[in-house]
Amino acid sequence: MKNYFTPQEIDVVAKGGKILGDILYQIGSQVQPGVTGIELNQAAEQMIADAGATSAFKGYGQPPYPNALCISVNDCVVHGIANNNKFISGDIVSLDLGLVYQGFFTDMAITVAVGAISTEAQKLLDVTKEALMCGLAVIRPGVTTGTVGQAIQSYVEAEGLVVVREFTGHGVGRAVHQEPSVPNFGQVGEGAVLTEGMILAIEPMVTTGDWHIKIATNHWDVLTVDHSLAAHWEQTIAVTATGYQILT
Repeated sequence: MKNYFTPQEIDVVAKGGKILGDILYQIGSQVQPGVTGIELNQAAEQMIADAGATSAFKGYGQPPYPNALCISVNDCVVHGIANNNKFISGDIVSLDLGLVYQGFFTDMAITVAVGAISTEAQKLLDVTKEALMCGLAVIRPGVTTGTVGQAIQSYVEAEGLVVVREFTGHGVGRAVHQEPSVPNFGQVGEGAVLTEGMILAIEPMVTTGDWHIKIATNHWDVLTVDHSLAAHWEQTIAVTATGYQILT
């Protein structure tokens, strides 16, 4: 599937991306002690419908993902399935949402604190968010995906944390996942070459312990093997002639 978009198509993706960002930040503001993931997913699904968009995640994969919003708590890295467990002060919650607007896909994630969190957890949130910006800072035509990954990895490891290896960023736009893969680790000059008009989802996934993961028995929750905390930040961006444009 070709990862090239005209300026007119990118404008439409950006409209969907604004809707997505508005929804996700509204959902993030609702995360507090006593709230459940089921409640957040219900709110997200209603907001998506009200905006004239559809979910990119619901029904995706095998077994079909059951919700619009991925909710990953504490040692869950990504793809967490919402449940009725109430958040408690000290939790960290990753919210990952994708939508389809006028035929184009966007994808975004944030990680938020529930009440007062530990110093370790706050550092994880700060480093993961900044790692995303480090990856974005090197994006321009001619740069490779390995260069982007190296920028993310080197920053995270310098802060004493690690990046997950088995899940990566990716192309997006005409499908929820398309080429190229954009790992959060790598070597300068390796991987696919970025060109103007590409749309990518850049998404560092960072842990405080070991980077190895396991899949839960529900076939979706991705957990750290050592139960260390994990965080996730993601933006959909377009590669421009001089750098990048955030679309979400």
